[in-house]
Amino acid sequence: MQQNNESPSKYEQMLSKYNTELNDTTIEVKVAELIEKKVSENNTPEVKKFLFSCIDLTTLNNTDSDESVMKFTERVNEFENEFPDLENVAAICVYPNFTPIVRDTLVADNVKIASVSAGFPSAQTFVEVKIAETAMAVMEGADEIDIVLSIGKFLSEDYEGMCEEIQEIKDVCKDNHLKVILETGALKTSSSIKKASLLSIYSGADFIKTSTGKQQPAATPEAAYVMCETIKEYYQLTGNKIGFKPAGGINTVNDALIYYTIVKEILGKEWLTNKLFRIGTSRLANVLLSDIRGEEIKFF
Repeated sequence: MQQNNESPSKYEQMLSKYNTELNDTTIEVKVAELIEKKVSENNTPEVKKFLFSCIDLTTLNNTDSDESVMKFTERVNEFENEFPDLENVAAICVYPNFTPIVRDTLVADNVKIASVSAGFPSAQTFVEVKIAETAMAVMEGADEIDIVLSIGKFLSEDYEGMCEEIQEIKDVCKDNHLKVILETGALKTSSSIKKASLLSIYSGADFIKTSTGKQQPAATPEAAYVMCETIKEYYQLTGNKIGFKPAGGINTVNDALIYYTIVKEILGKEWLTNKLFRIGTSRLANVLLSDIRGEEIKFF
């Protein structure tokens, strides 16, 4: 936070390059128009198959156990035999202590291991604990790390504290992807979502993600719209291309089609790859499979 006659911090200087004063009503109108005009044309079997290949198949329950996570992973292993014409999910996402279980069980090709870390889902713990937990998850085989930004620091405009924390966590991730969860429902406004997006990208995020799924509202098309516009603006100014991941409350095929449409229309076809677009969900996998096959499937 800038006080008195202090010079703007490097974070404030970065933010000043962008228009961060957004009108929520304007965003809502644009999103409604986009959904009405464009979603129906993406309602195709090809798009649904692609969306399935973008799923971070997630189990983040307090009832998770070594046995349940092993069975969860084994279903992913069996998928290619049961559905040889479909691409498998993009990743399996678990709590950090289950990372070695997934590592030792997973044999499916091209499926990443993602771990929520750094005090997920509240991010309210010591920075040293966040760094240690992340480092341990990477050491145990995590390819990707999902963290929650320090929302309290952001809302109190302690941008330096928030950003340095992300940078330190990214340092221990090394070449592994870092996804920063904004928890957009807690940020409330489009302006806050844009600022948090910019600060997260600037600090080293490889992906920005809407929500933990533990707080309501979770993912919304409006938040996704703002985040994708921010990714596009940042890329145009810096050449830094990062990914987008909606998560939380994505339960229907139409929900998934809406997020696909937003990415396609704002970021373009370049982003329509699971290297840059993911969907965090557990429920959607069976729903999409059922829709693709035209019959109820409960595979996962």
